[in-house]
Amino acid sequence: MNMSCYENVLFVNCSQCSNVTPVSELTNTQTTDLKGLSAELKTVLGEIKSLQNSQEASFRSLQAAYKEHAKFMIERMRFNINTTMDECGKSSVSTLGENEQFIKEEICAGALSILNEFDESTVKELTEMKDDVKSITCSIASSIYKRTGLQNELTQLYENIPKLNENKELCLIASIKCKEKIKQAFAMLGKSGKVFAVQGKSVHNVRMLSDSLKCSIRGICVLADGHVLLVDYSNKNVKLLNLQYQVVSHLDVAPYNAEDICQITPSKVAIAANKGNTTEVQFITVNRTKMLRGRKLQLQHECRGIAHYQGDLLICSGTALYKYALSGKLVCRLYEDPSHRSSGKEHGLFLITLRIFTTK
Repeated sequence: MNMSCYENVLFVNCSQCSNVTPVSELTNTQTTDLKGLSAELKTVLGEIKSLQNSQEASFRSLQAAYKEHAKFMIERMRFNINTTMDECGKSSVSTLGENEQFIKEEICAGALSILNEFDESTVKELTEMKDDVKSITCSIASSIYKRTGLQNELTQLYENIPKLNENKELCLIASIKCKEKIKQAFAMLGKSGKVFAVQGKSVHNVRMLSDSLKCSIRGICVLADGHVLLVDYSNKNVKLLNLQYQVVSHLDVAPYNAEDICQITPSKVAIAANKGNTTEVQFITVNRTKMLRGRKLQLQHECRGIAHYQGDLLICSGTALYKYALSGKLVCRLYEDPSHRSSGKEHGLFLITLRIFTTK
């Protein structure tokens, strides 16, 4: 680390200032705590490394989940074909030799029907999931790439601070640089400390002529282009609002009640939907002002809240919080309180938020 390097940085940063104070004068009025900054740099670098490990693990997990799901679908097709052949074989034992040609045709027709169903539905499902995985992994890779430059700068500062010795001017410049980069790192880690304040509010009527009941909005999601998606529990639909918050499209999820919504990719969302003891997660793709139905996941418990983080679906029921893969495979149960029916609803929603922020 040399003086000319820091002098150049200081000159560039201050070239547009109306008043420039020489570094030598600032050293008399400003103190530097390089030891404290070094410790803070070490902590921040550790958190960045932890985040990187988490994202890389999510990257690998997504790829593995897709391959595992594809393998499962193929194995299920193979099982269905074998079952069809076994059933035809059993029914043909007593008539062997009499209707042999008919039996062969029946077996072929059954196998062909299964293959056609695989082509139409399964391939579509796998293609949809592959697109989701690609979008999410690209987002993770972009995040890792953007963070690498800042991580390298922080590492250089951490390694060079002990080499500054007693040079007050270099110590001051390094201190300023450290504070600036640490602030950027905290913002990247979601720890900027920024407090959001409500600037104002407005009331909008989103009830449609086809709505038979008063709207009960249970969830909201804002897309990258500014369009807003609302889930209406009472009228069993999803509403798409334009930039003026006017309903431009809707999609019925009846007979299910829409409980919650979360974003999966820039153009895809997941809807938590319940109907009695039957629960689904429905995927919907938004294409401008159109909403297209996608695949569905069947769950064995209620789904009253849903969130997505790096390829994981976090779903809370009335009593528990679950982690699912995008394929619909249950990964684990993160929290449970079966003391009464709604014990996990608010706790679950809180834990969804807590998990997302602590994993970043």
